[in-house]
Amino acid sequence: MRVANDGRYHLTYCLNVHPGITWPEVKRNIREHVLPLKAELSPDAPFGIGLRLAGKASSEVLQGDELVKFHDFLDANGLYVFTMNGFPYGPFHGTTVKAEVHAPHWDDDERVAYTLRLIQILAELLPEGMDGGISTNPFGYRPFIDADDRATWQLFTQRMVQIAERLYRVREADGKLIHLDVEPEPDGLLGNCAELIAFYEEWLLPLGVPLLAQRLGLSDEAARDALLEHIRVCFDTCHLSVSYEDPQTILDRFAELGIKVGKIQVSSAVKIDLADDPTERIAQADVIRAFDEPVYLHQVIQRNADDSLTAYLDLPDALPKIADPEAREWRIHFHVPIFIEHYGQFGSTQEAIVKTFALLKERDFTDHLEIETYTWDVLPADLKLEINTSIAREYQWVIDGLR
Repeated sequence: MRVANDGRYHLTYCLNVHPGITWPEVKRNIREHVLPLKAELSPDAPFGIGLRLAGKASSEVLQGDELVKFHDFLDANGLYVFTMNGFPYGPFHGTTVKAEVHAPHWDDDERVAYTLRLIQILAELLPEGMDGGISTNPFGYRPFIDADDRATWQLFTQRMVQIAERLYRVREADGKLIHLDVEPEPDGLLGNCAELIAFYEEWLLPLGVPLLAQRLGLSDEAARDALLEHIRVCFDTCHLSVSYEDPQTILDRFAELGIKVGKIQVSSAVKIDLADDPTERIAQADVIRAFDEPVYLHQVIQRNADDSLTAYLDLPDALPKIADPEAREWRIHFHVPIFIEHYGQFGSTQEAIVKTFALLKERDFTDHLEIETYTWDVLPADLKLEINTSIAREYQWVIDGLR
């Protein structure tokens, strides 16, 4: 749906909130959740969908005339697709996901094939005159990759050029502008925005520009423009905050290099000011254990007394270290409802969303916004509400924040 006073921004929520890896399950989720939300939030105007298709569903929708029928369904019900989440490939609910959320990595041909299928799907569904984005993982899970191997970085750069070439040709053929939006995440190979910037500076632009120029028969200047147009950033406010990155500082660096933001994923993490008193800190640990669940990774980044950072791969790794006398603050990669500023004695990183919205209104650096609180099933019991009620409340909070 279009929001803000002039309808400048497209706002949606990501369908990864709902379980389902098959195409029939995706269609059921749209009927059971999206249509009622449209009736409540946007009864008289088109309502955008942040489509998430698992690898299996992305193949099934391309069989026969399924995609054409789905396009007709969208048109008949006042729905449209402008962004897709191509990060998680497999099951995302009801099983242990953890590091498997990154699989397959970008060194696997199936990650490329999956992304190309999503491009084909979005090119069919994207309304005329609107750009579309597909977010993807930060190349893979860092503990499983040799980050010092230059051949690895060369391969990932070549894969980004391959995608950019396809997107360039789609635009030439159909007039549809689609971008791949790389999403930094703690312990991904690109763990934060600073590392993503380094990838652009050290690999994507120096190696990718001449390679794309050769493939497309373009000048280096035109190839650089095409690469920056089609390979963008998914600006996830939860991940940014967990890494203690400042939205303005990062956006300033993006602007200096010509890096574009494809979409903002509006999301919030748990923030904890650790007590000085050891007894109080033990009590805090007891409450934090409510967030220790077996489905998702909940990386913890600790700010120390000297402002250095200590990273833990998951909450169970961090909890035994909570008594560390140097520790001052924890930020936990656990997506909590964006309308929550404080949860008991703990806080959230909601402030980063507020700062990002202020910068958005000032700089207008993207028009795609996607709410991405996917943890409703595993939230502590006192944070759980009926799912559609919770999603509608998040929409309203964003709408109010953009006014």
